[in-house]
Amino acid sequence: MQLKRVAQATLPTPWGDFLMVGFEEISTGKDHAALVFGDISGPAPVLARVHSECLTGDALFSLRCDCGFQLESALNAIATEGRGVLLYHRQEGRNIGLLNKIRAYSLQDKGYDTVEANLKLGFAADERDFTLCADMFKLLEVDAVRLLTNNPAKVRVLTEAGINISERVPLEVGRNPKNTGYLDTKALKMGHLLQHNDD
Repeated sequence: MQLKRVAQATLPTPWGDFLMVGFEEISTGKDHAALVFGDISGPAPVLARVHSECLTGDALFSLRCDCGFQLESALNAIATEGRGVLLYHRQEGRNIGLLNKIRAYSLQDKGYDTVEANLKLGFAADERDFTLCADMFKLLEVDAVRLLTNNPAKVRVLTEAGINISERVPLEVGRNPKNTGYLDTKALKMGHLLQHNDD
């Protein structure tokens, strides 16, 4: 186990009251969080989202990505379902950090795509460690999930880490003229399961 559960409190949101649970990485002290809605106990698979931190999309309303749209849509879906959990995975910019993410954006402004920009900066296309999220699920005593994701790598890593994913639930929202190239690159170069359209 790479994490420990540290604290929890009620978090009122526009979609209802969630239980916010804080986790700490044992080796680094870095923090992550989960938002739990309703009763997630029992054997029935829980609607879940692993959402990687994106300051620009989640908090600053960036149209360069679909992250903020996915965050809102996932919270709404979980609340509508009546039970579920969103893991807020604090690995900004596919785990290259905020400043390197801004550097990657600068390269994208010059014509590089999102994968090429990461590689140009000396990183892999995706540096995230989703095994931390498997530990969060286990600390929440969630063994089976219906995972809101377009990313098959999340499904694979979580499955290999012992999480039973009974269903992959697509989460395609927020396509716009500013992020169409970004989304198409995720589909073509990173294997994300996305439709190619302008909706």
